[in-house]
Amino acid sequence: MHSLLWLTSAATPIPEITVNPTSVTPGPWGFAAIALLAVAVVLLLLDMLRRVRRGRYRSEIREQLDAEEADAAGADGRDVDRPDGGSVPR
Repeated sequence: MHSLLWLTSAATPIPEITVNPTSVTPGPWGFAAIALLAVAVVLLLLDMLRRVRRGRYRSEIREQLDAEEADAAGADGRDVDRPDGGSVPR
C-alpha cells in the first residue's frame, strides 16, 4: 500500500524543448499557400451565391410567366393543360 501511495505522489517529468521554435514556423511558403487557399474559397463562395441567386430569379420569372399564361388562357377560354391549347367540351 505504501508503494502505491509513492507512485501516485511522484512528480511527472516535464519534457524539455529540443526544437528551435523559430525553425518550425510555416514560413513564407506556408503563408502563401494559406493565402491562396483563402482567396480560392472566397471566390468559390461568391460564385455559388451568384448561381443560387440566378436560379431563384429564374424560378420567380417562370412563376410569373406561368401565372400570366394561365390568366390569358382563362380569359380566352382555352385549357392550359392541353398541348394544342384548345378548349375542353363541356
